[in-house]
Amino acid sequence: MSVTFPIQAIKLTPGSQITISNLSWQDFEQILIDLGEKRNSRVTYYRGTLEIMSPLARPDRPHRIIADIVKAILDIQGRDWEDFGSTTLKRPPLAGIEPDTCFYIENAQRVQGCTRLDLKQYPPPDLAIEADVTSKTTLEAYEAIGVPEVWIYENQQLKIYLLCDQSYTETVNSRIFPELSLTEIIPQLVPKAIDLGTSKMLRDLRTSLPSRLS
Repeated sequence: MSVTFPIQAIKLTPGSQITISNLSWQDFEQILIDLGEKRNSRVTYYRGTLEIMSPLARPDRPHRIIADIVKAILDIQGRDWEDFGSTTLKRPPLAGIEPDTCFYIENAQRVQGCTRLDLKQYPPPDLAIEADVTSKTTLEAYEAIGVPEVWIYENQQLKIYLLCDQSYTETVNSRIFPELSLTEIIPQLVPKAIDLGTSKMLRDLRTSLPSRLS
């Protein structure tokens, strides 16, 4: 005998996740509707498997700090960017994912005026940022969607993944910021922002960074 219950009835403790198998793309779309937009959980779908994750409940989440660092570096370099936050990225019928944060940088001009992201019309984001991700499904979903660069910050370490031949390779060098050792810089800046304040960290970064870029 099978038992059914509303998806909204699932209650996850911070930092936990559940996995549901054998779901169609239509099931995934309906679950997104049922969960609604005003929720703390995030979802990842890849080839019939759905993961629902509850972020860790702590202030100053690293992904928000890292996003501020990315914006500061791009502004110092005089480069355009668009921050699409945790918008749902979909590549039906294979994959759907909600990044912690995602950016358009090389393709920033192409998404100007975009209010509803449709990957049939627009390219995937140039960069996705995740914090405290332990699931292999996450990278598989990003591969299917075609995000060129993914950063995962976990245990005070930054891992950079570059898409090459439809699969990710871990590297120490960012394709977006090749002149910076981000795997060293960001793990230093995130705890500094938490301890001293993000605004102070960013002011210090804007003062010191130009010398690293020259």
